[in-house]
Amino acid sequence: MAFRMLGSHADADDAVQEAWLRLARTGRSGIEDLRGWLTTVTGRICLDALRRREVRSEQPLELVVGALPREAVGDSRIDPEEEAVLADSVGLALYVVMDALTPAERVSFVLHDVFEVPFDAIAAILGRSTAATKMLASRARERLRLGASTEGAHAAAREVVEAFLAAAGRGDVAGLLTVLAPEVELRARGPEGTAVVHGAHEVVAQATRFARPDAHAHPALVDGVPSVLITVGGRSVTVMAFTVTDGAVTVIRGLTDPARLGQVVPSWVA
Repeated sequence: MAFRMLGSHADADDAVQEAWLRLARTGRSGIEDLRGWLTTVTGRICLDALRRREVRSEQPLELVVGALPREAVGDSRIDPEEEAVLADSVGLALYVVMDALTPAERVSFVLHDVFEVPFDAIAAILGRSTAATKMLASRARERLRLGASTEGAHAAAREVVEAFLAAAGRGDVAGLLTVLAPEVELRARGPEGTAVVHGAHEVVAQATRFARPDAHAHPALVDGVPSVLITVGGRSVTVMAFTVTDGAVTVIRGLTDPARLGQVVPSWVA
């Protein structure tokens, strides 16, 4: 519940720990409905966290990870059972990326539409009337519905990204050149700083150099941009975000710094 509201496993862990500490201080003996009490307390903690995030203008690097079709990553030998477990676990992130919503809209929508918490209980969490809380959830639904219009553009860009991954996995230079703009730019941030590569042929050289048969690619959204998370042996090794213009990749932003990856990629992904 905390993760659906906050969109970050680290923040959700903090919220759950705080709720648990409050329960320990309060004692369970005086609580008639433990589930309702925990929902209320967790909801208020998440609402406060969202408000603080809004004040500081923070946006967590959200990874919405799914399972890439096996043929798109070359000769993949990932175990089918492991792939199913991965797809199921990361599926939690697929519900919504709701950064456009206000904290109150987000809490109202998630608690009611995802967890079926009654509006009067949500109203108590938000400190608003039941009618106002219903309006918040309705407004959130409308905003998310309007935001769905970007899915078509994402789908088109995703096809280009998957073609890039498939060609890289095969070491297909010609295939890579067909999906890269001539002046494509690659910006990769590693432990020693940021390296910048310009031009399709130079980017192809980098892509084929680091392609390996034991690497597994998982589609992601990073800051709302079609991206990919690469894991090797259950370890996250790079995240790449793609800018696609007129059917060709124009910019690739990569992150290969292990320390930074450890901060932005949840440990449950791999």
